[in-house]
Amino acid sequence: MKYEISKGTLAVVPNECSSSLIYEDESRYVIDENPFKIMDDSCKYFGSTYEGRKNGARDILGAEYKVPIVIEDSDNLIVFPTTSPSSDDCAWITLKRVKKLEKIDSCNTKIIFDNNVEIIVPSSFRSMENQLSRASRLDLILRNHKNS
Repeated sequence: MKYEISKGTLAVVPNECSSSLIYEDESRYVIDENPFKIMDDSCKYFGSTYEGRKNGARDILGAEYKVPIVIEDSDNLIVFPTTSPSSDDCAWITLKRVKKLEKIDSCNTKIIFDNNVEIIVPSSFRSMENQLSRASRLDLILRNHKNS
């Protein structure tokens, strides 16, 4: 089964055996593809490639690592990685669905989504704040481009 990121997607989290746990509104299910493959397939579904989206975001932000990407242009559907996208531990979080972050300990952060679903990711609070800020900056810049 193929899966494309949508407005209903909260997060795509690595699961056992190279599969992904999808958090979507009130549902959770497993897809037999790793999170990176789902990101790449979603970019292709909406007319680009992961590399193209990553390079565009890099140019806009001037950032090199853990760059957020725009999955779909018309509504700035932006996702950001919790670690290096090449890492097996990398989860992808949908920017517009994040309500707040909470520090669990030095290595883990709780993400609370706009529908009050919560997940814990193995990433420091500071790193997650930086990722959220970077993705928000990308969203703002793209919105300004559309309005000018």
